[in-house]
Amino acid sequence: MGKHSQSVDSKLLARIQAKRAGWVFTPAHFVDLGSRDAVASCLKRLKQAGTIRQLTRGLYDFPVQHPVLGTIAPSADAIARALVARDAIRLQPAGAYAANVLGLSDQIPAKVVFLTDGPARRVQIGRQEILLQHTTPRHMATAGRKSGTFIQALRYLGQDQVDGKIVAALRRQVDETDRAVLRKDLRHAPVWIADVLRKVVEPAA
Repeated sequence: MGKHSQSVDSKLLARIQAKRAGWVFTPAHFVDLGSRDAVASCLKRLKQAGTIRQLTRGLYDFPVQHPVLGTIAPSADAIARALVARDAIRLQPAGAYAANVLGLSDQIPAKVVFLTDGPARRVQIGRQEILLQHTTPRHMATAGRKSGTFIQALRYLGQDQVDGKIVAALRRQVDETDRAVLRKDLRHAPVWIADVLRKVVEPAA
């Protein structure tokens, strides 16, 4: 191994180790450290050494090792962040996943759904299936903000299932900065969801 390869290896490994276990990444996270071939070779060596794990083509993680459960699967959110960085797209949690993330539902979805302004695709990581569903600009207007997840979770639950407990649960998750953003984003929500969110941003009685 040449001196340059050793330098790329050491810098790449240092970057990975500086992250917390559970980090999901792609070769694009290391483009500043060396050529595409040098990065690919380094990732291959780290994979063979068991330092990192290849999840699927072009997607790796720095796995969490549990003393009892062994190697833990990466979270859907960590996978989503890696895809956002690699593909320069936006993602918005939707459906049952959005409700689960906010603690509004105990249901753990078999398929994790994200809305996206990029191409539709399916990512299979072990038993976990992640669906990226291309959607309209209106549905992506609040992507990446708490208000976007609130809107999608309420859309999934449906108007008849939203009561005072749901409003209280959402209210506990917002601070003054969130309230200001939510007020601005009301225009992007369906009328009934905007009405719910107005209750969320009001100070608790």
